[in-house]
Amino acid sequence: MLEKLTMYLAFPFVRYALIVGVLIALCSSLLGVTLVLKRYSYIGDGLSHVAFGALAIASVLNLTNKMIIILPVTVLSAILLLKNGTNTKVKGDAAIAMISVGALAFGYLLMNIFPTSSNVSGDVCTTLFGSTSILTLTKEEVWISGVLSVVVVFIFIFLYNRIFAVTFDTNFANAVGTNVDFYNLLIATITAVIIVLAMNLVGSLLISALVIFPALSAMSVLKSFRAVTFFSAVVSVVCAFLGIIISILAGTPVGSTIVAVDVVLFAVCHVIGKIRG
Repeated sequence: MLEKLTMYLAFPFVRYALIVGVLIALCSSLLGVTLVLKRYSYIGDGLSHVAFGALAIASVLNLTNKMIIILPVTVLSAILLLKNGTNTKVKGDAAIAMISVGALAFGYLLMNIFPTSSNVSGDVCTTLFGSTSILTLTKEEVWISGVLSVVVVFIFIFLYNRIFAVTFDTNFANAVGTNVDFYNLLIATITAVIIVLAMNLVGSLLISALVIFPALSAMSVLKSFRAVTFFSAVVSVVCAFLGIIISILAGTPVGSTIVAVDVVLFAVCHVIGKIRG
């Protein structure tokens, strides 16, 4: 098995997949703790469906660089969800569900009306659940993912104290002069960027798992925000690395394998947390 793994690691596309997978997992875990604590977990699922709809539009238009449409549309949707989430007529959860289902249906409808290949069902399944596309990344795509990931990590570290304050006590943050609306908007925007980056890794329907499971695993065994964030990042990176390696060796779908590893680790952490009380 080690010889087989060494042979695979000699190929650039395998190394690219590991680099991008680890970076995406790291970014997802950092924001995941904040999203879970603020009860924004479902926003990741909603935005992933929006990204699917945008991807369908980009495919119909035969764009070479689909990121030109997917990223702006997803970021704009995140901003709209945050701004209108407190509307008395359409509450936050209802707005997310409405946009999520609408974008998913619209994307699937477009892909059927204007098919870009003879196997529409296969294309849709690939987009929703992930595929081997993470193993066909170009050097340019790796650089784009790397730069965006570094920006996300830098913003989180540089604004850590403000994000911490906004996460736990918005009233106190407002009282000390923190612009809560701006930081909530920033969190939503970064979440949208992570969703777009993660589509090649796990597919639209499984993206929320990268955000939720590492955070919940860390919360099962630790208590402080800093410790939970650090442990969540480590857990997420390890699960992504193991998932990609297992997927390559066993020939299983990359996204589903990563999520399965996350689920197993969450179960282990949950049991440990119960034992420790």
